[in-house]
Amino acid sequence: MAGKGNAESKAMPKRGMTDSNKLLLITIIVFVAMYAGAMIFLGEGFLKVQTFCNLLNNNAALIITACGLSIVMITGGIDISVGGVVALVSMSCAVNLDYLNGNIFTSIMVALGIGLAFGIVQGFLVAYLDIQPFIVSLAGMFFARGMTTIVHSQPFNVANEAFQALKNTRIKLPFGSVNAKGVFVNAYVEIGVVVAIAIVVILFCVLRWMKLGRSFYAVGGNQQSALMLGINVKRTRFIAQLLSGLLAGIAGYVYFMHVGSGSPSHASGMEMNAIATSIIGGTLLTGGVGNIFGTFLGVLSLGLIQNIVSSIGLDQAWWTGITVAAMLCLFLVIQSVIMAQSRKKKAAV
Repeated sequence: MAGKGNAESKAMPKRGMTDSNKLLLITIIVFVAMYAGAMIFLGEGFLKVQTFCNLLNNNAALIITACGLSIVMITGGIDISVGGVVALVSMSCAVNLDYLNGNIFTSIMVALGIGLAFGIVQGFLVAYLDIQPFIVSLAGMFFARGMTTIVHSQPFNVANEAFQALKNTRIKLPFGSVNAKGVFVNAYVEIGVVVAIAIVVILFCVLRWMKLGRSFYAVGGNQQSALMLGINVKRTRFIAQLLSGLLAGIAGYVYFMHVGSGSPSHASGMEMNAIATSIIGGTLLTGGVGNIFGTFLGVLSLGLIQNIVSSIGLDQAWWTGITVAAMLCLFLVIQSVIMAQSRKKKAAV
């Protein structure tokens, strides 16, 4: 009997890493390699803890936006309205505080309301009317950008004292670095970073351990199979779009706290950066594969690339665009190779 059991165990195929975990591992390796290379070859700037913290401070809103977009992409959809929603939230909150005698609470409610409104409308059109997500979110992007200018056509800084106190709040960390005068300085992060990390952790848990998260993957992998498993495909797609809109609203307020102003040009190109960072993080445009922690690292990788390009003296915007495009193409090729190998293994079985 023991011999038979051993024979059966040898005959059973060993379970390897999932496609999502393979892509995540590659993202981690690339990010660590880039940061280590920057520390070795570009010197002391990248050796400071605050440099890494600034990656988080400058990209907290993008982290939240990209997380919402990753969920939509996992279900096989897309949402390119998120940058416009962030700009609209930022401008609306600025007007609420400075022109309508609002307060912190009312401005937060405005941000959440705008995000939910976009999520509900776009989710209904995509899920229940079966309109292409790209077309729906394209219309949403134009509408949000237009409404931003209607709310207020000129950029301005917010003078509200309570908001300025919130904006300038810094959370000091127990570690840091020594400055040029030999004085130890604690590293710090902004409030938006705490919000972004909390959202990453929550969504990671949802996708990994909750039924809703498994439904996202199932719908993105194969909608017909998901229906046969008893999953409500329309509701799942609606929730994905709703979450993307809500997170765009939260990201808009985090962005607003970082810049402290309203402007029609705010968050320009954020939707493209969110898509790029999701892909770099291992989320497939075809759906069914993705990892929130990978998206988080994808955002940091994008910010790191921008810092490296600037540090070597290539401050022109096109150099950043070229390097990001090269990095994006690299990850697309890697994804294609991994998915092709996965299909071959499934065909062989």
